[in-house]
Amino acid sequence: MTTSSTIAIVGGGLAGAKAAEALRDNDFDGHVVLFAAEDHLPYERPPLSKEYLAGKQKLDDFTTDSAAWYRDHNVELRLGTEVSAVNAAEHTLALPDGTTVGYDKLLLATGSSSRRPPIPGADAAGVHYLRTIDDAAALSAVLTPGSSLAVVGAGWIGLEVAAAARGRDVTVTVVEAAHLPLLAALGAEVGEVFAQLHREHGVDLRLDQSVQEITTDNGTATGLRLGDGSTVAADAVLIAVGAAPNIGLAEQAGLAIADGGVLVDASLRSSDPDIYAVGDIAAAQHPFFGVRIRTEHWANALKQPAVAAAGMLGKYAGAAPEYTELPYFFTDQYDLGMEYVGHAPEYQRVVFRGDVAGREFVAFWLDTDNRVLAGMNVNVWDVLDDVKALIRSAEPVDPDRLADPAQPLPTR
Repeated sequence: MTTSSTIAIVGGGLAGAKAAEALRDNDFDGHVVLFAAEDHLPYERPPLSKEYLAGKQKLDDFTTDSAAWYRDHNVELRLGTEVSAVNAAEHTLALPDGTTVGYDKLLLATGSSSRRPPIPGADAAGVHYLRTIDDAAALSAVLTPGSSLAVVGAGWIGLEVAAAARGRDVTVTVVEAAHLPLLAALGAEVGEVFAQLHREHGVDLRLDQSVQEITTDNGTATGLRLGDGSTVAADAVLIAVGAAPNIGLAEQAGLAIADGGVLVDASLRSSDPDIYAVGDIAAAQHPFFGVRIRTEHWANALKQPAVAAAGMLGKYAGAAPEYTELPYFFTDQYDLGMEYVGHAPEYQRVVFRGDVAGREFVAFWLDTDNRVLAGMNVNVWDVLDDVKALIRSAEPVDPDRLADPAQPLPTR
């Protein structure tokens, strides 16, 4: 691409920032413009429910690049600016002030928004969601020692906030519709580990429960009324029932949609050859698993932009570069730190290796042929590469040997 070319990036999170970095790292000397809906410099989101709420980090600690970086690298950063529409035929973006910006290539990195279920009382004061630094600051302000918090949803955000709140001497009740936490993400075997973890730290887990209403007094939340008629009193309520990908612009632009996200190939190119998508919204064909995967994980936002940038710039010989990284995410809750890698939506069994009760183990998700689809290391920090190699080998394993810590971990 020439120096007169423009690459526009829509989305001011980690993925957008990494895309700008990747373009300059690949010696693109044309115009780069990044649109960020928030007024803050692009930042990472995992610390919002972890280190930030725990008081261990401030926004500056997880801001991706300084204002000086954007200035020094000649990246036009438009904070507080939401793109209104994409005209793919004319290669233009419409802005709220009525102006338009032209582009030669476009990267969509619009991320996700908190799901907002239609629960009566959900619009009351004292009801919180967690997606932005402003959300986190508002939530942090009410997590005072001796206060109480009701969390709707036992997914990653709900459990991480519960852990941070308990660390601040807040009474916590978590209400979950499923019979175990993280059931959809990890299955029953490992979901039980997290249930026990939170109970040991004083969380009141209400499982197999629906929320009928957020109770209020003079417009302020006072707790929850559950499906069985019981109530939960709380000074604040967090609704954490998942995230919805922000695909409105992509739909309006006429891009193909699949699996709840923007359909992209392994090079992250959409149905429009001049538009790419990365991060939470990208429903990408995965070369290794042979299926389309859309995940709302930090690792995709971190690493996908480099592949998309290379594709947009055409800086490759032969076939376009593909995103082949295995899905990866992590969490920190109380004394439990873990990393998960792989993709196992339809596993046959889980094999544990190590001390599950002591929360120092590795778990493996196996298919019907005893091939490892995914692995999770809990407070064990020297095995991630071996787990990745085991998954990529796609070879059957002996489950008994896999479970025996005295046996070397097979890597193929």
